[in-house]
Amino acid sequence: MTDESKARPVDDMTFEEAIGELERIVGELERGEAPLEKSIAIYERGEALKKRCEALLKQAEARIEKITLNKDGQPKGTEPLDVED
Repeated sequence: MTDESKARPVDDMTFEEAIGELERIVGELERGEAPLEKSIAIYERGEALKKRCEALLKQAEARIEKITLNKDGQPKGTEPLDVED
């Protein structure tokens, strides 16, 4: 993993960038080779990345619309997708 001081700000990352780095962090933590202080630092970054991914997914869900059908099964328009919190 890159040095934490050179790491890109989480809030500037796309979903794909954040999930990719999160996967690398999980792998590094699973190997258990990092010293304790580094493990804590990358765990904290992983938490921030997880929150970023969740926020971006919620934004995407809010933009998705579902097609509504009339009683004959024909498309009649769209409405916001029901998203549960």
